[in-house]
Amino acid sequence: MDNQLKKKYGLFTAICMVVGIVIGSGVFFKAQTILNITMGDLPLGILAWIIGGVIMLICVLAFSMMAQKYVKVNGIVDYAEATVGKKYGYYVGWFMTTIYYPTLTSVLCWLSARYTLVFITSCWPDFPLIIPAAEGGCVIGPECIALMLFYMCCAYFVNAISPKLAGKFQTSTTVIKLIPLGLMAVVGIIAGLVSPTHMLVNNFTAAQNIILPDGTTKTSLLLAAVCATAFAYEGWIIATSINAELKDAKKNLPKALTIGAIVVVSVYIAYYLGVAGGASVETLMQDGATTAFTNIFGGVLGNILNLFIAISCMGTMNGLMLGCTRGMYALATRGEGPKPEVFAQIDPETNMPNNASIFALLMCGFWGLYFYLACLAGTWSGPFAFDSSELPIITIYLLYIPIFIVWMKKEKDEKAFKRFVLPILGVLASMFMVYASIVGHGMENVWYLIVFAVFMAIGWLVNRKNKKI
Repeated sequence: MDNQLKKKYGLFTAICMVVGIVIGSGVFFKAQTILNITMGDLPLGILAWIIGGVIMLICVLAFSMMAQKYVKVNGIVDYAEATVGKKYGYYVGWFMTTIYYPTLTSVLCWLSARYTLVFITSCWPDFPLIIPAAEGGCVIGPECIALMLFYMCCAYFVNAISPKLAGKFQTSTTVIKLIPLGLMAVVGIIAGLVSPTHMLVNNFTAAQNIILPDGTTKTSLLLAAVCATAFAYEGWIIATSINAELKDAKKNLPKALTIGAIVVVSVYIAYYLGVAGGASVETLMQDGATTAFTNIFGGVLGNILNLFIAISCMGTMNGLMLGCTRGMYALATRGEGPKPEVFAQIDPETNMPNNASIFALLMCGFWGLYFYLACLAGTWSGPFAFDSSELPIITIYLLYIPIFIVWMKKEKDEKAFKRFVLPILGVLASMFMVYASIVGHGMENVWYLIVFAVFMAIGWLVNRKNKKI
């Protein structure tokens, strides 16, 4: 049996993966979150989006130069292995497979379900839910959780059965999701500047009248807001997981990462300004971006926004599941992890690692259960309750640091900019994100790190047992 993945994706698909995975639900609901964190300070929120975008661009450029040199299976694992060493590459791959991919995938499955129900209940207010929509039925109701599990199985099915179909779905949803974002950015900014209310100008000037509570500084608010942008900007690294399936990967992957990242940052900032042109910051903090759409485009188009958000989430969910299904395979092809001879198998009909895909679905189910109990229903609180949509993202920045440092030591043939400047900026950007997490999440970081350590210990035991066989 041929256990090699075929070259099936082109440059446009790779760009759509970067844009499609990153631009998901985050730009829609994190815009409201950041306004709340900054207490309605629009300029401070824009600064947070810019800092988060710059950090992403720095890391993208740093990994783009690595993509020009290393191509094996699953980009980030390749880079960790080629720089720091085989053991470090294994632990990075284990983290991505058991924590990073499945936590984010499960969150996006829930968000896809949530916004699907929001669209349905906005069009049909009398749609029956066990928990009424006004009481949070679209967020924590049994219908939402059932739909979340259905979407999770659908994403698994599409990626496990037909990777080409998954690629086409990624491309289509990327194009679709850019429509409302582009409209809101352009029309919202124009309306906010030329309308009789001058909403955009008023929202900027309102920041001057904000009174901060005692003990709160703009710096602490900014750091917490930047931490929130991490979810909205994250996902681009997952595009490197298809480097073994990308045509002319050494040339196309760096292009896809760079072009995709620039598009994402531009769209996010323009959309944030557009939303601020459609409603007051007080309204946006309370009701979210839907109100801005309704004010500018009317009630019907405002409700259709929720459908676009659902489709946007589905596209991101698909891209995350695409990376998720290849996680265990990336370890198995290196002879590492549990039962590498099993997880390295490629189905001759679909050219997909089906056994690795089943493991991915299992991990998504596990983290989906945790997310519901700890973050949605509030069943778990206190010890070991943390935000599984953000903290795993911060961890990946921590894992980047050794890669950047060793790159500077090893790559003596590179010019100064590639060898020193970009990696140093990458280290500083990663350290900033870690610091922002410490300030923004407090004690949650400790509970998460304990869980992280347990998973890493399991990875060590599994690989140690495998080596003895």
